Amino acid sequence: MTYRVGIDSGGTFTDLVAIADDGVVRLHKVPSNREAPAQALLEGLAGLAEQVGLPLRAFIADCELVVLGTTVALNALLQRRGAKTALLATEGHEDSIEIRLGHKEDGHRWDFSFPPATPLVPAYLRLPVHERVLADATVYTPLDEEQAAQSVRALKEHDVDAVAVSFMWSFQHPEHERRVAELVRQALPECYISLSTDVLPRVGEYTRTSTTVVNAYVGPRLTAYMRDIEQSLVQRGFRGTVYYMQSNGGLGTQSILERRPVAALGSGPAAGPVAALQLASLLGHENVISIDMGGTSFDVCLVKDGLPDVVAEVDVARYRVGLPMVNVESIGAGGGSIARVDEKGVLQVGPESAEADPGPACYGRGGTRPTVTDALVVLGYLPSDALLGGRMPIESERSVHVIEAEVAGPLGISVDAAAQGIVELAAANMVEGIRMASIQRGHDPRDFVMVAGGGAGPTFAGLLAAELGIGTVLIPKVAGAMCAFGEAAADLRYDAVRSYAARLSDVEPADLDGLFSQMEREGEEALVGATLTEGGVRVERAADMKYVDQIHHCDVPVPTGTLTDSELATLRERFHARHAQLYTYCERDNEPELLSIRASVILKQVQPTLTSSGSTDAPRAATATTRAILLPGALERVDVPVLAGERVPSEQPVEGPAIIEEETATIAVFPGMSASVLPHGLYRLTVPEAGVR
Repeated sequence: MTYRVGIDSGGTFTDLVAIADDGVVRLHKVPSNREAPAQALLEGLAGLAEQVGLPLRAFIADCELVVLGTTVALNALLQRRGAKTALLATEGHEDSIEIRLGHKEDGHRWDFSFPPATPLVPAYLRLPVHERVLADATVYTPLDEEQAAQSVRALKEHDVDAVAVSFMWSFQHPEHERRVAELVRQALPECYISLSTDVLPRVGEYTRTSTTVVNAYVGPRLTAYMRDIEQSLVQRGFRGTVYYMQSNGGLGTQSILERRPVAALGSGPAAGPVAALQLASLLGHENVISIDMGGTSFDVCLVKDGLPDVVAEVDVARYRVGLPMVNVESIGAGGGSIARVDEKGVLQVGPESAEADPGPACYGRGGTRPTVTDALVVLGYLPSDALLGGRMPIESERSVHVIEAEVAGPLGISVDAAAQGIVELAAANMVEGIRMASIQRGHDPRDFVMVAGGGAGPTFAGLLAAELGIGTVLIPKVAGAMCAFGEAAADLRYDAVRSYAARLSDVEPADLDGLFSQMEREGEEALVGATLTEGGVRVERAADMKYVDQIHHCDVPVPTGTLTDSELATLRERFHARHAQLYTYCERDNEPELLSIRASVILKQVQPTLTSSGSTDAPRAATATTRAILLPGALERVDVPVLAGERVPSEQPVEGPAIIEEETATIAVFPGMSASVLPHGLYRLTVPEAGVR
């Protein structure tokens, strides 16, 4: 028996999923260890090994594939714990990452008191290089190697760990950047080097430079992490292949991510939509809203026509990144989100989180502040004794104490009312996150099914669906480790990006087709030696487009195959339609123009065949116990049946109110709703239009 293992390292838990050859899925959760992530990973593998009855070394030897989703790069950026980074830029353009095109994030554009983002490279480490290339690739000012070497020697005195190099129009003439990289290697052989021509060879000085700097900033830490993980596995007998989840929703090799570590910024959350689509497609659904509620955040992504929503550039922790990323909206509404009463006497929930250490108060690890998890324990949605199948003790009296001290007391209300308020406010925040990912991008959530993941995602899913008018919610039995499942099921992917500034009417189809073909060969070469080829190869093309004289641009799919005038006409119509979808109008009398293009080469992985895990017991055997729960809008608790997931009969509806407990997730079936177990390890929660209120 061999296994495919997905591992998702979150802020609170590290989730692991093992898919065996026969389709049986096993999952395990352990607390994350931010200081020693390899240790948490090995503890999780030991838990999986115990489930299959093997010693750890024997289980690792049977793992043919290990896929990791990691927050190492993202945490380095969020916490400002990246490498000491320098920037070498064309003389006169050293400060583009501080000028930022005069940009302020949405919500703060006219707020003069809102402080600018602190540059990742301080002014004294942003040094000029005397050179200049023009837009047509003409060398206007040859590279002054002596002056460049002088700037590099200055960096040596400052003991930098990483160097970003971004010259004007370098993607048209990369020789200057590559020569400077040689000078850096000679003077600073241990230094991580990030070249804009390798990271993001496209038009847009600020975005290109910012992405290159972020790449350098997170590069050393992610590279060290990957080497540590792989060394730890090999030392314990691992003979298979290790891949890493990328922000684009595909897998990458260590060599790819060592060159472009910035591609792993959204590593973990990007796996959620992959899993959601994989599971929903088993029932024929291609329009999906994926939600994943972990301990720290609530992640939302929209999948339309079988393709996750991908954005060409995004601000991450206020720093612009121009590589394709699955558009995951993350808000601070996880199980560990802290509830508090602010100075105005108003209840607030999140974004601050108790994370894994100390965690919610009920975990008994020193947490002294109330969280969403504590509120769920008080209301009865979660058991008062233990989680994770009894492996994680719960101290419910601590939840009562902290909610009384921090919320109920200051507001002058009961503990139950305070807990109810925490849950309702957290749900309202989540609904807003779903609206941002759907309605604000031109999509009606009622046209989608919801797939709910995370430990508490299935607890809230019914509330959220009722508020948004979504009639069907799918909940996988692996919901508590949905991102880890997505990593195990993801395809290998490489994105090639190029600048291509031209009005659509001026584009020569053969020229554009040739450039796409070149980019696709680049992707195929990058994936040479990959083992996930049994499912075939797919190519996706896209272009960043806008109207002439317009500032904002949008991502539009480009027809595959040989491009002709007919395909360009199709592209024109697709752009008008996409613009109307996003902004409610289009300008057919205005000329579209291209800014950049992207070719994605995808090696399809053979998708795992999951076995049904519904019970064949008689319906009366399903109800094991009852629990007193305070339902939404209720003033008094009611006793509701609590069912163990493995005892729920297949295809037998469970009418609400009821609670279904899986090992790593709790499903709330509210009044008027029903849940049933389907093949492939899925629950279907049917939500009436009237909702639960």
